[in-house]
Amino acid sequence: MKILLIYPYCLEERIHEEDAGVVPMGLYYIGAVLKEIGYDTKILNFHGAGQHPDKIRDILTAEDPDVIGFSVLNANRWGALDIARTAKKINPLVHIVFGGVGAAFLWEHFLQHFPETDYMVIGEGEYVFPDLLHCLENRKNPESVAGIAFRRSGRIVRTASPPPIADLDSLPNPAKYFTYRHISLTRGCPADCSFCGSPKFWGRKVRFHSADYFLEQMERLYHKGITFFYVSDDTFTLKKSLVIEICRKIMKKKLPVSWAAISRADCVDAEILKWMRLAGCSQISYGVESGSAAMRNLLNKHLREEDIQKAFELTASYGILPRAYFIYGCPGETRETVGESMALVEKIRPLGCIFYILDVFPGTALYEKFKKKFGISDDVWLQRIEDILWFTYDPELKQEDVLAFGKGLREHFYQHLPDFTEKISLVEDRELYPCHADFLSKLGMTFTHGDYAAAESIPDKEKTAEKLYRRALTYYPDHRAFLGLAMICQKRRDFAGSVPLLQEGIRYFPHSEELHLCLGISLMNQQKFSGALAYFMKFENSPRMAPYIAQCRGM
Repeated sequence: MKILLIYPYCLEERIHEEDAGVVPMGLYYIGAVLKEIGYDTKILNFHGAGQHPDKIRDILTAEDPDVIGFSVLNANRWGALDIARTAKKINPLVHIVFGGVGAAFLWEHFLQHFPETDYMVIGEGEYVFPDLLHCLENRKNPESVAGIAFRRSGRIVRTASPPPIADLDSLPNPAKYFTYRHISLTRGCPADCSFCGSPKFWGRKVRFHSADYFLEQMERLYHKGITFFYVSDDTFTLKKSLVIEICRKIMKKKLPVSWAAISRADCVDAEILKWMRLAGCSQISYGVESGSAAMRNLLNKHLREEDIQKAFELTASYGILPRAYFIYGCPGETRETVGESMALVEKIRPLGCIFYILDVFPGTALYEKFKKKFGISDDVWLQRIEDILWFTYDPELKQEDVLAFGKGLREHFYQHLPDFTEKISLVEDRELYPCHADFLSKLGMTFTHGDYAAAESIPDKEKTAEKLYRRALTYYPDHRAFLGLAMICQKRRDFAGSVPLLQEGIRYFPHSEELHLCLGISLMNQQKFSGALAYFMKFENSPRMAPYIAQCRGM
């Protein structure tokens, strides 16, 4: 049998494509299991293909699969249905299987209303999906397969749930077969946030991979060219000893990787943060949700403000960028509660912030409350929508107010961000000096060439970047800092000022094409063409240097 595993497209463009456009880890695990037992399996990322139905049709026709498995989220469920419908038109005999959180929480809805769906995998699919394939291949009754739902003689059948996979290391390593940058250590989260589907999907008992499994995955992917990873666990730092073991092994193997993780404000301390930074962690995202204790309690986010403050201060002090997630537009949200969030932003001084309007998703405690409060059923998802914003049903929340809350929060963060960078207090630890320089220069680059460069609400971006670059060089020679400072000088037409910076940078980084190019350009602007040519010629075979070499020779 030929199997396609597809990540479908969403209805709407995403603000944060780095999150939404990524194939979920579950597909890679399932793909690895299938390949391990001999199935012809291919994973297709159709995230951005919604505007190209002809291309989708051509790919499905060319691949001619026997079974298509879809990784379904709430936001991409219509994409999955559209693609499934197309596949059935091409080959009415193809089997369509939905899995993921969308199938887990809306399995009955899909089977009741959408005839193009055949089977739902409810929960972990690594062993359930192959069992289902075996039944299909051998024309056996699928009722023997635990963890699925399907139609039989006009009625919907759901089989018993299988136990969770006890030993995660027993799963084949997906990095043997696929290339990706999102990796995970755990399944499950002990918290019970009312807006999150993790407690119901994974359960609140956390299961862990071993450090060796995690490291093998990272190392395999590194050798395939991946040098930056997103560690996508709900709370990566739950087991401190395990995280430190991983960090020690990354350092022992001298893997030159960097990575970002997610944690809780009450699950980090100085020791674990130091190990994470030395092992390449550059960012930790924390779910703060609100500055209002009342709003946090409503969302079942039980964090003390002092723990939040401590986590952000400690994280920044070890040269790790602390990023905050906030939610607004909750039941009972007011200007006062939003003001409390603004006040907390000033206290914790995050260096990254993402603000979300409260969404309501199946599988969450909030969704059950929403259905009961407003008399809604799962039929609400028959609308061609991705999600539901709580405020659209709540008469006590006006749209203009909620949108103003979000705008106010973002502008407040942006306006204070330069001041937050000024107040970064780094720990005095010589072992961390190279990390400090890297952290400061990377942060500086975001103001001149990264995410913050285009944000009009941020004042003094170039000045902020310059201060960060200069501070970076007080800790350690840093390539990015030399280059960033020189480019600021060039932008100001201060070519004479850029030359000594670049010359010093080249002393530390003699093989840097970027520094040589930048220095040559500065010398050209001073009419020093022979000197510029000498730097360009160090990389005479580079296409980037060719036009400058020709120009210098022509002078």
